[in-house]
Parts: sequence; C-alpha cells; structure tokens
Amino acid sequence: MSKNILSLENTELVNKLEQLYGKDEATVELNLNKYQHLVDKFEERFELNENEIRFFSAPGRTEIAGNHVDHQLGNVIAASVDLDIVAACQARDDFKIQFISEAYNIVETIDLNDLEPQKQEIGKTPALIRGVAHAFNKRGYKIGGFNCYSTSKVAAGSGISSSAAFEILIATIFNYMYNEGKISPIEQATASQFAENVFFDKPSGLLDQTACAFGEVIAIDFSDKENPHVKQIDLDLADFGYEMVITKTDKGHSNLTHEYASIPNDMQAIAKHFSKTYLSEVNPEEFFQVVPELSQKFPQRAVLRAIHFFTEEERTAEQLKALQDKNFKRFLELVNESAHSSEVQLQNVLIPGNHEEQEAALALALSRKFFKDNNIEGACRIHGGGFGGTIQAYVPIEAVEDYVNTIEASFGKDACMIIHIRPVGGIEL
Repeated sequence: MSKNILSLENTELVNKLEQLYGKDEATVELNLNKYQHLVDKFEERFELNENEIRFFSAPGRTEIAGNHVDHQLGNVIAASVDLDIVAACQARDDFKIQFISEAYNIVETIDLNDLEPQKQEIGKTPALIRGVAHAFNKRGYKIGGFNCYSTSKVAAGSGISSSAAFEILIATIFNYMYNEGKISPIEQATASQFAENVFFDKPSGLLDQTACAFGEVIAIDFSDKENPHVKQIDLDLADFGYEMVITKTDKGHSNLTHEYASIPNDMQAIAKHFSKTYLSEVNPEEFFQVVPELSQKFPQRAVLRAIHFFTEEERTAEQLKALQDKNFKRFLELVNESAHSSEVQLQNVLIPGNHEEQEAALALALSRKFFKDNNIEGACRIHGGGFGGTIQAYVPIEAVEDYVNTIEASFGKDACMIIHIRPVGGIEL
C-alpha cells in the first residue's frame, strides 16, 4: 500500500481500518491520519528506494483468565485489543534492518548476517528483532532487510504486553514481506517467545505472544508446549452490557524482571519435588495431600503460588464454561475469585520490599468500593504480570463514565483505557 491511497475513497483500506479500530467515520479518519503520519516521518528519516512502502499493525493483548499459569503450561483465556503498534516499512536489498520507534525514541540498525545472540543487546530492542529472525531462519522461512518507522499505543508496563506486540509486529513484517503470509500465528508466537527468552533474556510464557498473534478472544491450552491448542471464543462484552476498563497505576513491571521471574521459579521448584518440570504435570490431589510436608521443605510463598496455580486452573475452566453458556454473572464472580487468589496466594499485586507505593492495591480497593456503593455487579483484578502495572475491571456500560471519573481522580487523567476486542492479530494493511 502506498501513500496515494490513504483516503476515505479507498473502500478496501477503510474496511480494514473499521475492522481494527471501529466503524465511525471520525475514528477511521483519525487512523488514516495516523498512517499518513507514518509515511511523512518515514520519508523524512529514510532514503526511499524503488520498493513500495507497506503498513503493518500488531495488537496488544488482554489476559481474561489464568493469571501466571501459562509458564506452567496451564490454561488461559486472552484476547487481542484495539491498541496497537503500527509501522511503515520498505524492503531493502541487503540484510540490514533500520528501525525507528517514535513512541520509545529508539533508532537501531540490525545486521541479519549475524543471527547469534549478542551480549550487548540483552534487554534491548535489537535482541527481539534478531531473535525473531533467528527463529524463522532456523525453521526454513525467508528473512531480509527493511527500513521501518513505527509508533505505538501499547505503552511499556501498560499491562497489555508491549514486548509481545512488538515481537509480533516484527514477525508480521517478515511473514508478509518475505513469506507471502504463510507463517502461522502459532509459529509467529513461538518465534517471538524464543526471541524474548533467549535473545532478550527475559523469562515469559506464551500467553502474550499467542493472544497478539491470533486476534479475537481465545482459550489456550499450553500442555503441548510446541503446539498449544487454541480455541476461539465468541465474546462481545457489549452483548452483556459491559465494557472492559484497564487502569494504568503508574508502577509498571518493565524494570521488575526479578520479581516476575520469581513466580515460575517458585512454581517449578514445587514441580521438581514431584520429579516434574511444570506444575501442569503434577496431579493436584497428590499436591494437596502433601502440602504440610511442602510447607516445611519450601518457602511458604512457593507453596501458596502452587495453590494459586491449581485453583486458577479450575477457575479458568469454569470461566470458559460460563462464557460459552452466556452466564456473565458467574463469569464475574470467578473474576473476583481469581483476583483474590492473585493478591493472597500468587502475591503479584504489591512490589516486594516496597511497602509504601501500593497503587495497584489502591486501584482495586477503589474499584470494589465503587461497585459496592453503586450496587453494581462488577469485577476487577490485577492484570497481566502484576507487581503494580495495571488492573482490569468489568463495568456496566451505563456506569463506565462515573467509574472512570472515580478512578482517575486518584490516578490522573487518561489513566483509564476503555478496551475493545480486536478481531485479528498481526496484519498487513
């Protein structure tokens, strides 16, 4: 797609924008301007070649059920959202990638002639790009160079997974620019996870990347590590009269890798007691029979986190059934039960060692008070990785404005994001 068709008269383009962002004309025009901005900036920063400028988008994700169970090969429900990372790209004839991120003020050059991990890139953007390229190359897919100018609505530490959205963006570019769109969503997700785990050196499960790659609402069973089972779920919150609101509490987990990693470490220590690698391989009945012994052998936090895993697995199955049965009241009850487990057993609401700054806990408390004071059937929970970061709330549509005003009185204007489900994952426009 080239810039001369960035107009409302382009029916094909308008249909794609409506699919991604909503159908009202003001929203479509706003996003046309966003992509025109990409073109303008691309032409400012890069020397153009004969190749076409192409546009790509990858969504953030929201976790709906299954908090911190993916890294134990458990079951989750997740969805892609209408906040995304977008990019204007142009293929190069060499094996170099020049990448500019407007949102993060990043300018990087990556030479794909060397696809091995680089120590100096650990924790940095080039590691993710090189890692995805390495994974695709190893699987026999084509890779190549490109110039890229990108901007993002998926903020770091926002709880909608900026790293996974970025990884899927890069996977999407390779997929459509060099592989005719033949790389499956699950292959894009596993390549992205590989890049984050091995090249970026951050532990992560596969939930985030899978949700970003597939689009819509999906139930994921990770028991087959190499080929997770993904099932699409028909869910439109508006059908039940609800909106999803995610609140940024200003204490994201972008610099809390140690705390995040402590959760799989604790859970896998318990699994090892049973000569297993992951808790999903442990029989829950056998686990609960020996809790007294485990509480003497291991730190109680590890035991509590294992209890969270097993009970969260049960809840996720119940939540899936509730959604399939259109029993939204039961779904909300289970969201609140999951929230309690995350706070008390998983312990990923507060930041260890920081007893004064407890923004996420405050946001949850204010949300629950709002629901009670207004006699509302609502639900709220820590969202995603936790340790501050964001909370997720399900609020009746007619109460959303008052809820947002209440929460933003404590957390500032634009702290709340009203989130809608996006029907597609990574895409070329």
